[in-house]
Parts: sequence; C-alpha cells; structure tokens
Amino acid sequence: MSAMGRPPDGPLVPRGNHLAFRMIRRGTPIGTHTLDFNQVDGGLEVRIGVEAVVKLGPIPLFRYRHTALEVWRANQVMEVRSRTDRNGTELAMQAMRTSAGLTAEGTGTPRYVAPPDALATTYWNRQVLRVPLVGTQDGGLVRPRVTDRGPQMVRTAAGDRLPVECWQLSGDLDLTLYYDAAGQWAGMRFIVADGSEISYERL
Repeated sequence: MSAMGRPPDGPLVPRGNHLAFRMIRRGTPIGTHTLDFNQVDGGLEVRIGVEAVVKLGPIPLFRYRHTALEVWRANQVMEVRSRTDRNGTELAMQAMRTSAGLTAEGTGTPRYVAPPDALATTYWNRQVLRVPLVGTQDGGLVRPRVTDRGPQMVRTAAGDRLPVECWQLSGDLDLTLYYDAAGQWAGMRFIVADGSEISYERL
C-alpha cells in the first residue's frame, strides 16, 4: 500500500498508518489520542489509545484512559472492543459481526443487533457522518443529527493553520468533527461535564 491509501476493499488509511492528536483544555495540553493502523490477513486493525489528566496545579482532578481495537474485513467492521477508565468508573463494550449482523453490548447496554451500516464512534473514518454509530464507551447505539458547517481553518499541534470541512453532530452526540482535503480526520471539539471545551490538535 502507498503512504496513503486503502487496504483491499477498505476505508481510507492515513499517511504513515498513524494518527495522533494533542488534547487541549483551557489552553493547556491534558493528554493524547492516538490511532495505529495495521494491515493483517488482508484486512485492517486499528488500535486506539487515549490518555488524559486534568490537574489543579500538581493535583490530579480527573483521569481518563481508553483503549480500543477496531477490525475491518472486506469493507466491513467485523469487531470492536474497548475498555475505559473514566476517573475510576470502569466501562467496556464489544461488537462482533455474526450471521445476525453486528451484535453489540456494553456496560449498561443489553445485547442488540446494530443496523447493517453502523460504524463505531472512532471518528477517523469520515463515513461516520452518514450512518448510525455504536458508542465505544458503553456500546450504545446513537443516531446523531449531522450538519455541514462548511470550510474552516483549524490549528495543528505544530501551530500551522489547516483548511478543513467542519461537521456538527447533535442530538444523541454533541461534538464537532473536522476532516482535511484528503478526507482524513483533522480534529474535534466537545464540551465536558464541567462546561469546559476539549479540542484536538493533530500532531
């Protein structure tokens, strides 16, 4: 595969098989969100890691850790599983493609079969703007409203200004996603429980 391309019958893979973001809160870096892409047995595996700590001076106030694996075969999501530690609250989910479809369940979410075109809330694949989504914290199904906010500019971690398409998700989810001219995930922002905004700057 070239530096940027698609696995056989699969979604667009980022340059270098890697995406990484710096997470910013109130002007201060609080963590990172990384995605690593590997072609395995003719398919694609995406390994995701998120680490964030919010501090008051030297004192940690909130910690977040999330790991996930997303497996694609023949242009379909075959498996998603994750574990999340949200400030001491443990969450988990899994989704497996069976003869019935993509069967999902998670913390507080009984087992169900997702719609045939459903994707996970991993956001790197721009197709998430068009389909129902399986949450990667608790496995719940969400159907956000998606609004095209047009072209904008976002900041990268290096300080560059990057032209992007901006999309607002509302209803079941409340966040903003950015994708660059190549269709790659370029950033995100959302409001957390204390009213502060978390923004992503691509590394």
